[in-house]
Amino acid sequence: MALKLDILAFAAHPDDIELSCSGTLMHHIAMGKKVGIVDLTRGELGTRGSAELRDEEALKSSKIMGINARENLGMPDGFFENNRENQFKIIEIIRKYQPELVLANALNDRHIDHGRAAELIHNACFLSGLSKITTGSLAAWRPKRILHYIQDYYATPDVVVDITPWYEKKKECILAFSSQFYNPESKEPETPISSLGFFKFLEARSREMGRCIGVEYGEGFISPTPIQLNNLLEP
Repeated sequence: MALKLDILAFAAHPDDIELSCSGTLMHHIAMGKKVGIVDLTRGELGTRGSAELRDEEALKSSKIMGINARENLGMPDGFFENNRENQFKIIEIIRKYQPELVLANALNDRHIDHGRAAELIHNACFLSGLSKITTGSLAAWRPKRILHYIQDYYATPDVVVDITPWYEKKKECILAFSSQFYNPESKEPETPISSLGFFKFLEARSREMGRCIGVEYGEGFISPTPIQLNNLLEP
């Protein structure tokens, strides 16, 4: 039987999590929560590196984060669809790990895979709770909440997590993907994410999110449904 997780973070590509919510995952790991990542694709269409290299980089980053599980569903980068076959793959993962919270890609973003992944994951989370959908011995399970992390396009967050203690470690997780991000010694073609300017943008975004809640660094999330508070005085 698989380990039950508190948080399961889905990503269209290896490194989506590292860029957008790795600080949040490490924050919850430090609180004793069980955390896992599922990458939909191997990022094989990326201009730099290769699928095999990104597999190695994802493993390195996972060790830095200290997560409990990471899987790759091997969907085709750039061409996966929100269809029955892929929904079932995600339903099986959700039922396997029974997460309380699911994190998913941005609803609308520069990369066409991100919004498509967000919709696919959202649909699968709902369907996973329907008992008449059978997946072998895996029982129906629906996460209590889905949150979408913010990626390239700016979005006003509904939730911001203080990642200040984890910011330097988040940078280590990102730089574990050495084929993708700033490396002055690389001979590979430049991409929108390989420049030093992109790394400065990531820092600025983290500072901007942190400023929303009065801390140095933060990560923001969008909630598609209202968030319940039983005590309006709770921090």
